[in-house]
Amino acid sequence: MICHGQWMPVLMMVAVHFGFATVNVFLKKIIDKGLNHLVIVAYRQSISVVFLAPIVYFRERKNRPKLTIHILCQLFFSALIGLTLTQYFLLRGLEYTSATFLCAFLNTVPVITFLLALPFGLEKVNVNGLAGKVKVLGTVVCVGGAVLLTLYKGKLIPNPHLQATNYNVTSHAKMMISSKKTERWIIGSIFLIVGCTTWSSWFLMQARIGKRFPCQYSSTTIISFFGAIQSAILSLIIERNLPGWVLKGKLESIGVIYCGMVGSGLCYVGMSWCVKKRGPVFTSAFSPLTQIVVAIFDFSVLRERIYLGSALGSILVIIGMYILLWGKSKEIEEFDQLKQGQAAQQDERCDAVSHSLSMISEGKISKRLERLS
Repeated sequence: MICHGQWMPVLMMVAVHFGFATVNVFLKKIIDKGLNHLVIVAYRQSISVVFLAPIVYFRERKNRPKLTIHILCQLFFSALIGLTLTQYFLLRGLEYTSATFLCAFLNTVPVITFLLALPFGLEKVNVNGLAGKVKVLGTVVCVGGAVLLTLYKGKLIPNPHLQATNYNVTSHAKMMISSKKTERWIIGSIFLIVGCTTWSSWFLMQARIGKRFPCQYSSTTIISFFGAIQSAILSLIIERNLPGWVLKGKLESIGVIYCGMVGSGLCYVGMSWCVKKRGPVFTSAFSPLTQIVVAIFDFSVLRERIYLGSALGSILVIIGMYILLWGKSKEIEEFDQLKQGQAAQQDERCDAVSHSLSMISEGKISKRLERLS
């Protein structure tokens, strides 16, 4: 039973990131079919609301604090930054690149969050300590990997699935295609950087909201509701294309429902359970698994082209992220040890004071006995 309990969070995180990987693959296929990005976000968040509403009702209806106008405004802007704009920019980036490339950039989110938290005092770096040096090193390595992903494409990694369906083109045509793809790659990278930055800033906003409104399921449902409305309004303002809301074919219908239920529903519930059981550092450590699964799908099933720059940049990003997480866990251990040391010192002082008081009281009693005698 103990072994079963230890392995359950691991199995849960494997299932969660397999779900995220399939969601990213579905999104890539849906976007390639021409479905509007904001329409995807609106449908996905609407399905998420329907899925999470029963969980909110049964789990948090009794202990949920009162919703004030101030909290609702914070949740509205949290939805705008963390859902509507983030998913829009990430989906735009996915349109120009690939699902594997998207996942590689998502691994930079912990590092970007760390960098954004520094000016606000939410994170501190002690450069003289081991944990601080490790965090700085992880940040530098991860940022270097992101720069490599954006600026260096490199050679095409051989794919037997592509070679089987390859066709002959002239050298001029190859140069034109390569130049166009490089341009799309850079544009997609810019969208992904902006999307990862807005998502990182959402974590900082959500940390503040969580203190005032600690009900995570209710918070997520309200944010998803606001995100669906915002995406729908923005889509109608930018596109003004009502026929674009019609889902054509089984792939779009199944894909949107699956992304809403799994990506914004089941995976979130699974991650929340793992954070509660094993903590945020344990949960974050599994994030590269999504990229690995997506790369397998891209390379073997979808026959996407994977370049040397993407592979090297992804490796650097993952290494940098793990170094940062290790530094963060080391910092938490040092803080816990410091607290335990302070508690032990306080206990020793209390014992010394109580011992002194007992000695004084015993002395007073002995003096009284001497007087009586």
